[in-house]
Amino acid sequence: MAVVAGDPTILHTPSGDLRGTVEAGVGVWRGVPYAEQPVAERRFGAPQPLTRWTGVRDATEHGPLPPQTKSFVGGGRDDPKARDEACLTLTVWSPDTTASLPVMVWIPGGAFVYGAGQFQLYNGSRLAANGNVVVVNVTYRIGVFGGFELGDLGDGFDDNLALRDQIAALRWVRDNIAAFGGDPHRVTVFGESAGATSVLALMASPAAHGLFGRAIAQSPALPLIADRELRAANSQEFLRRLGVDASAVKALPQRELRRAAGLVQLTSAGTTPTLAYGLTHGTELLPLHPIDAAREGAMAPVPLIIGTNSHEASMFAWTKPPMLPTTRAAIDGFFERTAPDAKAQVLQAYPRYPRRSALVEFGADAMFGGPTWAFADAYSGNGPTRMYRFDHFGLSLRMLGLGATHGSEIVHIHHSYESFVGRKLHPLGRRIQPGVGRRMQRAWLDFAHGGETDWPLYTAEQRLTRLITSTRDVIAPDPDADRRRAWAAVY
Repeated sequence: MAVVAGDPTILHTPSGDLRGTVEAGVGVWRGVPYAEQPVAERRFGAPQPLTRWTGVRDATEHGPLPPQTKSFVGGGRDDPKARDEACLTLTVWSPDTTASLPVMVWIPGGAFVYGAGQFQLYNGSRLAANGNVVVVNVTYRIGVFGGFELGDLGDGFDDNLALRDQIAALRWVRDNIAAFGGDPHRVTVFGESAGATSVLALMASPAAHGLFGRAIAQSPALPLIADRELRAANSQEFLRRLGVDASAVKALPQRELRRAAGLVQLTSAGTTPTLAYGLTHGTELLPLHPIDAAREGAMAPVPLIIGTNSHEASMFAWTKPPMLPTTRAAIDGFFERTAPDAKAQVLQAYPRYPRRSALVEFGADAMFGGPTWAFADAYSGNGPTRMYRFDHFGLSLRMLGLGATHGSEIVHIHHSYESFVGRKLHPLGRRIQPGVGRRMQRAWLDFAHGGETDWPLYTAEQRLTRLITSTRDVIAPDPDADRRRAWAAVY
């Protein structure tokens, strides 16, 4: 039995004893390390196995966030504020530590620049309680310390640190989750945006095979994965801006490192097909881009849910970031850098171009829709695939003119209506949960439990897609056919 007699919040794990707490009938353990912290000589290196501790370790408070600037997602008073490079921790929610329940491992997004598993938007307590599952939220290195590729700088610098951290966390789950009432043989990995991109990369990484049996990718942004040659050029530009050689990088203060990487990001957004932050293919850890891996059948053929939101780029269009083409100039630059011969064909799929609505649709498809359709077509020939499109938006998003914008589905899956973001999107959600949230959370939980019989498979012949609307879910064949066919010329 994993629980210490008389105290259900103290668990014996292979890593050491942990003291958590119970909240609304669900056990929760916060700030649990899953690897040695990447500081001092371990900075910019692969995560190292955790050394077992003695005594009972307190796990009632969150660990620090990875270094990052403020973001809307983590803007609530209840969201943790402390930031530190020693950030390799996770949070576990369990409704029953004596059981053997399915496990859902959440990988947060944030373009590999922002994000952490500790944010209240990702609170897993309702998911655990409603679904009788163990939920694990992972915090991994981002920004210059994990999302900026320095693997070609030589000894002491490993590639794909964000992905390596996630794999280390999944290994911790394999070895420790039984103590929390989880079944290590029934693990679903799920994430949104950069987290969903990571999910597909995990499926394509030989090092992650066998660590999970199901996957959910919500709005993956596959252009965040670039080839090794481009990443190596960015790392040399990084050194040039710092004015040092590789041997001096580990000793530099955070501020200098983050500033130099940020400048490379701005340059990359306007001059290359992809951003400077992200994952790298062409390495031993990630040999192929996920789309190519799917086409070659070089992925773990696990059951997959994948999809996008109907208005992915509407929020980004407010600020017009250079990395998301939602202006005529940005779209012209996008085609010059990626597929100049495909420009006419793709733009024909947007009859309202260059009106603002068409610009926003284009930006959404460039980053999210186009590569997701290409991946789903390829992967569905190898593994069971289910596609969705999230179309719901409540009064708040309607008044803002945003529609079902990027990330707006998260609150419905986690039922985190009490979070800062949840209160903004659905002010009444704490009292009256929207029907779309009940349906969507149940679909995700049924999938984690192994049952999805009422959701037909997606194939490249029919492309049956679940449209998640405010009042009901419907199945439609190839609902974005014109745009999907146009983007096939690019991806």
